[in-house]
Amino acid sequence: MEKITPASAVSVQNLVKQYGNLSAVDHMSFDVSAGTCFGSLGPNGAGKTTLIRILSGLIKPSSGQAWVKGIDISKYPEIVRRHIGVVSQAMTTDLDLTGRENLDIYARYFNTEKKMRTRRIVELLERIGLTDRADDLVATYSGGMRRRLEIARGLIHRPSILFLDEPTIGLDPQSRRVVWELLQEFRQDEELTIFLTTHYMDEADILCEQIAIIDHGKVVVLDTPEGLKKNIPGENIIDVTIEHKKEILSTENQTELPHIDMLTSKLSGFTFVQDVSQKKLETRSSLIALQIYVTNGVASIPVLMNQFQTWGYQVHTIGLKQASLEDVFIHYTGKSIRKEEGQKVNFFIGAGVPRKMG
Repeated sequence: MEKITPASAVSVQNLVKQYGNLSAVDHMSFDVSAGTCFGSLGPNGAGKTTLIRILSGLIKPSSGQAWVKGIDISKYPEIVRRHIGVVSQAMTTDLDLTGRENLDIYARYFNTEKKMRTRRIVELLERIGLTDRADDLVATYSGGMRRRLEIARGLIHRPSILFLDEPTIGLDPQSRRVVWELLQEFRQDEELTIFLTTHYMDEADILCEQIAIIDHGKVVVLDTPEGLKKNIPGENIIDVTIEHKKEILSTENQTELPHIDMLTSKLSGFTFVQDVSQKKLETRSSLIALQIYVTNGVASIPVLMNQFQTWGYQVHTIGLKQASLEDVFIHYTGKSIRKEEGQKVNFFIGAGVPRKMG
């Protein structure tokens, strides 16, 4: 079997996946170091699920190459699957079986010897806190319990790489944190590489050492969480919502006003302003939402308040904050990441793929 030296747990070079005219994955290239947690961060439909389906051998790329543990995924998908675990975003544990039975069936799929799989099942059930519920039907489990069971199932054969597609989608905040702690423990104790897709900013920030921001099938930027935040100009960000006094009296509502370019140009003229971007509002209105990147937020606010008034704007809201991954996403894509709950999909079909194409 042809195999390259696995300098990286995952290596992707110029990867493309086309569905007709749609580029679900558009010339992606990156490497994931062994033992790290790599995050693919982006909105629903960005191409994250398609990427995992390629890397787990479910579909072939249209062009480009990908290696998992140094093995070409297109040529040897069945060998790659022995080294990886996959947890899809839609829960797939069998509701009519117990937790123990779900794990046992999956271990049998990997031809694990009976004594070894029995020991591994007991160990995992204890680790995920389900020993007392191991012989109850999964139909009686909560969402958080099912998700923990699915993570244990993905680890039953001791893979070296775990792919997680939106692992905490639909969970309450407490259950999400339990899953985060569980993943951090497994990664440390089992020398595991984690490849995570998410559209939750806090999840990526807490778990990942490297993050690729993905939008429309492309890697927009890749860095550590801190590196991404430092790339944003200025020390602070001022979020402000304003409205021109002429527009307050007008019955015509519009999101992008004729004078926005002039306003941005004027703001950029201040020495303490490093950058200005307009945020898109969810509903059409005469309000203008801006993010102003400044070097001294506290001193800048009163200056800007006075200046907006001089220019004929009414300030509706204004706030000061440190840069977050949400701000990074806005800075690089010009829009806020969509916060809606992701669609529960069949992992074998995938999200964002036209059904007629399967």
